[in-house]
Amino acid sequence: MKNGGAAAEVSIELPETKVTAAAESGPMSGPLVGERAERRRRRMGDAHHKKGDVTHAAVRMVCLLTSVTAVSVMTTAKEASTISLYGFSIPLYSNWSFSDSFEYLVGVSAAVAVHSLLQLLITVSRMFRKSPVIPSRNHAWLLFAGDQIFAYAMMSAGSAASGVTNLNRTGIHHSALPNFCKPLHVFCNRVAVSIAFTFFSCFLLAVSVVLDVIWLSKY
Repeated sequence: MKNGGAAAEVSIELPETKVTAAAESGPMSGPLVGERAERRRRRMGDAHHKKGDVTHAAVRMVCLLTSVTAVSVMTTAKEASTISLYGFSIPLYSNWSFSDSFEYLVGVSAAVAVHSLLQLLITVSRMFRKSPVIPSRNHAWLLFAGDQIFAYAMMSAGSAASGVTNLNRTGIHHSALPNFCKPLHVFCNRVAVSIAFTFFSCFLLAVSVVLDVIWLSKY
């Protein structure tokens, strides 16, 4: 009887020892654990995508506002005044359309505004449909190329307009050509504000290029 009882106890304790050893050996593994890890990775990836989509939309929105501001401020830059030269009072009238550089800035800024508006509408519509804002690498490459081209164009437009504005402020050295921005200070100030927003739009486009590169490097 005693030997039979000992054998019964051994047969009951052995499975418990195996279960304990398996529990102490490490974490459980199998199809269920793999599915949980995969779901966790998908949730993290979706959260990263949503954060990137919101960042893209915010950059497009600010770029749209700055480019529209650059256009509106420049196209309203006009002023009439008089200047004294060699004792003569000479009437002056300045308008943004008199300068090819200012017209170039308006054209490029308007193109950037249209580009930013289209990309913003596409981004917002895809976010509402809960679909990826950048659906493929080809689309990302197109965005990268477009943002880079517009960034260089805005930089060139702002630089060209800055040269004309600087000439208006300083005049031409060793000549009687005066500082036109003294009698036309409102005109020059509006042009300066437009140029500042142009360069800021260029910076935002550069940020978009960086975001495109980050997307291409990760996906």
